[in-house]
Amino acid sequence: MGWQLRFHGVGSASAVELGSAMATLDRDGRPWLTIDCGGEGLTAFQSHYHALPDTLFVTHAHLDHVAGFERLFVGTYFDDARRGRVRLYVPAPLVPLLHQRVGEYPNVLAEGGTNFWDAFQLVPVAGAFWHDGVRLEVFPVRHHWPDTAFGLRLPGSVVWTGDTRPIPEMLARYADGDELIAHDCALHGNPSHSGIDDLEREYPSALLSRCVLYHYASAADGDALRARGHRVAHPGDALPLAEPRRQAVETA
Repeated sequence: MGWQLRFHGVGSASAVELGSAMATLDRDGRPWLTIDCGGEGLTAFQSHYHALPDTLFVTHAHLDHVAGFERLFVGTYFDDARRGRVRLYVPAPLVPLLHQRVGEYPNVLAEGGTNFWDAFQLVPVAGAFWHDGVRLEVFPVRHHWPDTAFGLRLPGSVVWTGDTRPIPEMLARYADGDELIAHDCALHGNPSHSGIDDLEREYPSALLSRCVLYHYASAADGDALRARGHRVAHPGDALPLAEPRRQAVETA
């Protein structure tokens, strides 16, 4: 079956019917790395895989992308086989923000004696990290405030922008391997998110042709984006990906 990008949700924070923007890099029909943990997205993940995710990357700490962590904590902490083994790759500047959002609620269990992070293996990351023998790259995007949102690249395969304004300089560097680009885009932009006019102005046609758009406000807006000739993701879409470009592990 190879590699796929599976969209669990494609909507903006208010587009509940489209699901929270969240996806999984799927390898041979099994979840390999999940991107974000929104509430509706986590429900869609469970519906498809009949399990909770074992490995996640967090793009930023807005609640439509992290609201599923309370449920993930409960489902992980009380499973002896999973407790402390669910790996979270989190860009280092996001660690305090994620802790403030989901980690520091007093007495995460009423009985006490437990910390939120006891359920997980937290791995702070910077420009790149290794997962399952594959090197992935991390880069900052333009969303809301500097150093609070990050994109992800599986080299040669896919780039996930996360929530962002146009980032032509970043994609010139981090999408130069003919990757599929999953890009934040609504029908109308705002100071934190791209609109289709922004992308058509900022990106060359060759790059736009590799984009699949998500994080839009309604099904009607998705149809309007398609009518302009763009590829737009539906909830549940599983898009085939090229085999990642591997980098050898250095040994002493």
